[in-house]
Amino acid sequence: MDTRVSVHAPHDVVATTGQPVPARPWLVPLAMLALYVIWGSTYLAIRFALESYPPFLLSGIRFLIAGLGLLTVLVVRGAALPTARQWRNAAVTGVLLLGMGNGLVCFAEGSVSSGIAAVAVASMPLFAAVYSGMYGQWPTRRETLGLAVGFIGVLVLNLGSGLSSSRIGAFALIFAASAWAFGSVWSKRQDMPSGPMNTAAQMTCASVALIIFALSLGERMPAHPTARATMALAYLVVFGSIIAFSAYLYVLKTVRPAVATSYAYVNPPVAVLFGVLLAGETVGPFDLAGMAIILVGVGIITLLRAR
Repeated sequence: MDTRVSVHAPHDVVATTGQPVPARPWLVPLAMLALYVIWGSTYLAIRFALESYPPFLLSGIRFLIAGLGLLTVLVVRGAALPTARQWRNAAVTGVLLLGMGNGLVCFAEGSVSSGIAAVAVASMPLFAAVYSGMYGQWPTRRETLGLAVGFIGVLVLNLGSGLSSSRIGAFALIFAASAWAFGSVWSKRQDMPSGPMNTAAQMTCASVALIIFALSLGERMPAHPTARATMALAYLVVFGSIIAFSAYLYVLKTVRPAVATSYAYVNPPVAVLFGVLLAGETVGPFDLAGMAIILVGVGIITLLRAR
């Protein structure tokens, strides 16, 4: 799961702007390709990084470097720092989305394949639809159908070999999706920093919480990390947390929200494909069936809300 503040996945922001005609139309498909490939590949990158780095410390280091780097760039460019209230709200949201969301995904990938982890996280919009009811936005009858279909998919996925072999990993992934969903719904009604400063603040705050939690568990930096693990960490920082996020911001300003958030459907099969081709992961019939059912349920809810 990556730097996103959205009810569509462990990655970003909700579209609130119009769709002006882009000055360079070729950037749109390029940005969409980046979202599909980069965010889909981050699950495998996490697995490679876990070869040397412990899970929560891995997440903490990733967001500390990316968050402080983005924060520094924004301050140098003259962006205003968040207020005290905005820092507080960013800290709460960051812990929910990045701390619990991404941190638990990293933890789960110690026993669950990267492709199956991506599929499980794809159930996040289903939880978001439920949590929205806490604020009076109860799902419609058709959206309830999407919820029912999606949760059936979660049950089917848990019957497959990918999750059934690790109940702790399965619970961690479901809890990660739930935490990301609640944080997304809650943050939409709070005074948050604006634009990229929101992401920078969330990553910075979440990194502090993750590192403290990791150290309390006894996690430590590896004395001799492998080259592949360190390269995977660098990939997560530069591509997963900075480049892909910038591409997403550009897409949000130039295309319809339904198109911008289409990565929610594309990332799981992309992650499965990367896992099979590059890491020799296997996918069983229940895993494939669960992925298909979850994506149908998410699609029903998202398309209805887009209308």
